[in-house]
Amino acid sequence: MMNPEQRNQTSITEFILLGFGTLPELQIFLFLLFLVIYMATMAGNILIMVLIVFDCCLHTPMYFFLGNLSCLETCYTSTILPSMLTTLLSGDRTISFSGCLTQYYFFTSMVATECLLLSVMSYDRYLAICNPMHYAAHMSGRSCLQFIGGSWIGGFLCSGIITLPISQLAFCGPNGIDHFFCDPIPLINLSCNDPHLMEMLAFTLSLIFLVVPFLLTLMSYICIIVTILRIPSITGRQKAFSTCSSHLIVVTMYYGTLLIAYMFPTTNTLRDFKKVLSVFYTVLTPLVNPLIYSLKNKEVKEALRKAIRKSMFGQC
Repeated sequence: MMNPEQRNQTSITEFILLGFGTLPELQIFLFLLFLVIYMATMAGNILIMVLIVFDCCLHTPMYFFLGNLSCLETCYTSTILPSMLTTLLSGDRTISFSGCLTQYYFFTSMVATECLLLSVMSYDRYLAICNPMHYAAHMSGRSCLQFIGGSWIGGFLCSGIITLPISQLAFCGPNGIDHFFCDPIPLINLSCNDPHLMEMLAFTLSLIFLVVPFLLTLMSYICIIVTILRIPSITGRQKAFSTCSSHLIVVTMYYGTLLIAYMFPTTNTLRDFKKVLSVFYTVLTPLVNPLIYSLKNKEVKEALRKAIRKSMFGQC
């Protein structure tokens, strides 16, 4: 919290997102690149949602979670890429304090929600492969809604817990954020307040909403792999692994980059590397999710073929 003296010193009403400002000759190229990525991300994830909603064969818990993941990715990428595209096109890298907080709130909400949702999806695969006899009982319609509701509510609650204290910080020094969006670590470091308390709060929330879901997901996949290795036939092992391999790819990419970005101290050596990693979990992961699930999943590919046939020939 700010004391009266700090309030009087506060003069910053906007920030400058330094982002890719050191590469002015690449601004147009980066704009076109990220524009294509954004359009492909939106199209791919919306397609997945439409297929799951309208194809009754995909009305199962696994695809219910996948549909929510696609919805989440659509919102997730829309908190970052539109403002980044505007900055690259116009060259105006300023963002208001309220705009920065709003972007940070929704970005953090989506990150925390996705961490929780990925752990729920891994638990779904664990039940399907390791305890198939109890799958229907544990993954009823009501249970699925509770899992999804808990993930979304938990994500927004986490974001509110960290955003509210940040909104009370005093900013009276440099206003350049060394990132392409309002990331918490460089934002906190710009504050006139002692950053240690906020850093401790951010670290604690990262443990709860990042490390704990990661460990639960890791344990689920260890159990899954052990169960798969016990299957006597090679065909059986391949079929079982194919049901969760796509999810494993997404989990590895997402958790791996987040853990390095937020659980390791930001040194001068790691600062630029973390900025590159942030492109993976903010831009590339939402892009590859629909590609991975559509290319790796027979049911999704079959639903897509049926939708194409129906649209072209008016038949199922």
